Amino acid sequence: MPAVIGQFDGQDVREAVLESAEARVSILNYGCVIRDWRVEAFGRAVPCVLGFSEFAPYPVHSKSFGIIAGRVANRIGGASFELGGQRYDLKANEGANILHGGPKGLGSVVWDMEMSGPNTVILRYVSPDGEMGFPGRVEFEVVFRLLGLELVCEMRGVPDRPTPINLAQHNYYNLNGGGDVLGHVLEIAADLYTPVDEALIPTGELLPVGGTHLDFRTPVLIGERDLQRQGIDHNLVLASGDARKLDEPVASLWSEDTGLELQLFSDQPGLQLFNAPTMEIPVPGHDGASYGAFGGVCLEPQGFPDAVNRPEFPDVVATPEKPYFQRLGMRIAPV
Repeated sequence: MPAVIGQFDGQDVREAVLESAEARVSILNYGCVIRDWRVEAFGRAVPCVLGFSEFAPYPVHSKSFGIIAGRVANRIGGASFELGGQRYDLKANEGANILHGGPKGLGSVVWDMEMSGPNTVILRYVSPDGEMGFPGRVEFEVVFRLLGLELVCEMRGVPDRPTPINLAQHNYYNLNGGGDVLGHVLEIAADLYTPVDEALIPTGELLPVGGTHLDFRTPVLIGERDLQRQGIDHNLVLASGDARKLDEPVASLWSEDTGLELQLFSDQPGLQLFNAPTMEIPVPGHDGASYGAFGGVCLEPQGFPDAVNRPEFPDVVATPEKPYFQRLGMRIAPV
């Protein structure tokens, strides 16, 4: 049984530790958080994701560090949508919009947790009908499996009636374990992006990344694509159909300082890129690190933002006959 490391809403918060010869990953049943991910580089176990050494700071200071975001990750404009001729009003938590499933989304509840062998953990949560305003009861399951240097995450959602589901694993990566990520080299296999309005809600267009600060088709420093330090928080459109090879990474991130490289493998149509321009965490992170502006980069494979209000976007409505599934592979290795 995973060890108890804290309490939240009167429930035990537990931590499962997955270990291989090459990596060590700590996962909480609070929000399915990847609390810590260590990989050896130059004789040091580098913490490759942002997080805290104990549970207490998470409900107060975490900026969705390592969570599974949902029921619907990212933003829904106006915190509402129509489905089957009925309008649903949701619990807004970002102005007039809803972000990451609302103030009590999947990333801020306690899940059931059980080990399945030494390197696999299974988390389950039943979201009741009407939670955060979403229709239908949904049985969620998230499975993490550590295979050498690769962490595989499989996400499932089985609803009892049609309802939108769009999950996202929300690590903040920093392959140096501290400082900013402006010197990290990033590559993303995306030719298009979804432009947004001032509230970061997509306009419905798909535009080429060429000539924009979102062009990561070839490896480039994150800082070179954000010269004005205004920040990036956009959905990039990944290749689909015959152009998509699921055994090839959709994104790669590399640090010259540690020689570590992250590769992401995904079956999702989009990837949200966020470089945390205004982050300022008042308590220490792993190994005493201070997490400030550009302290991590989020690479979140998922469906498109506000897709439930955009019929031209890939469908995010799951049904009992067509339940939700996502497979994400995350590999951090020295190169």
